[in-house]
Amino acid sequence: MRYVNVLALLLVIVGAANWLLVGLAKFDLVAAVTGSEFGETNPLSTIVYALVGLSGLWLLPTLARWLTSDRPATAQ
Repeated sequence: MRYVNVLALLLVIVGAANWLLVGLAKFDLVAAVTGSEFGETNPLSTIVYALVGLSGLWLLPTLARWLTSDRPATAQ
């Protein structure tokens, strides 16, 4: 389960970096890597976007545990 959490966190970070680039530079990193233009999608970019979204949902219980824990957050 730890590896799934690490992969999910990595994908959420990729999504955050992509949105940062979209906001600051109007550059869509996922589109560029998957061979699309800004704002366009293809099957590969759609998969990446879906995995990023699912990763965010997957990490919600982790966030809830961190917020309700009395001890400092550590990697599990």
